Amino acid sequence: MGLLKRIARSRPVQATLGALLAGYLRLVRATSRVVSEPADLYEKAGPHMPVIVAMWHGQHFMVPFARRPQDPAAALVSRHGDGEFNALALARLGIRPIRGSGARERARMHEKGGVAALRELMRALRGGELVVLTADVPKVSRRCGPGIVTLARLSGRPIVPVAVVSNRRIDFRSWDRASIGLPFGRLAMVVGEPLFVPPDADDAAMEAARLATQQSLDAAHARAYAMVDATDPGGPEPSAPKADAS
Repeated sequence: MGLLKRIARSRPVQATLGALLAGYLRLVRATSRVVSEPADLYEKAGPHMPVIVAMWHGQHFMVPFARRPQDPAAALVSRHGDGEFNALALARLGIRPIRGSGARERARMHEKGGVAALRELMRALRGGELVVLTADVPKVSRRCGPGIVTLARLSGRPIVPVAVVSNRRIDFRSWDRASIGLPFGRLAMVVGEPLFVPPDADDAAMEAARLATQQSLDAAHARAYAMVDATDPGGPEPSAPKADAS
């Protein structure tokens, strides 16, 4: 690792970056006008608390806006070095970070901290905290992995898909199409219907739950972007018009 990278990943620098990010996100939230769908989303979610909030990678900057200050929450954050300032920013925003991430191969779950993180997420839910995590795994954007539906099956808590989008934002050219809002914009917050996974779900039922989560997250993002008159940069490519056969 080069000297500059070591400095950038040092605790003082990461703490400073985390504080700056948290302060910036507070500014965005304070200066933005929020529209939500459904309008009574907190009343609807109340009976299901604590829930598993599902988001796509790239939404990690925006989804904290969906949490009310009175709701205890924990969020899964990667063990990767670049995840450190995100974890510190979340802590400043009142969200407890849980370090770990999923993997495409089950054999790598221990290596990436996924198994320990799953146990900690279970403890958080039992303790009354809602938990926030990405439904997709690193480098495979917008494809739901098995981790979030496994957590729902083991915990008995529902998955709630969430999308938060600003009409004033920066879209990054990263694998996850990350997006961060700018101040003085209009925020659209869309929350999908709760998705329950039966405790006795077999492989077919788990696959159905995975697909349902993926489709619900895609629908929430499409709706949120439509509410701010924008196109989702991470969404599917528009299909080409069919040639007229006549």
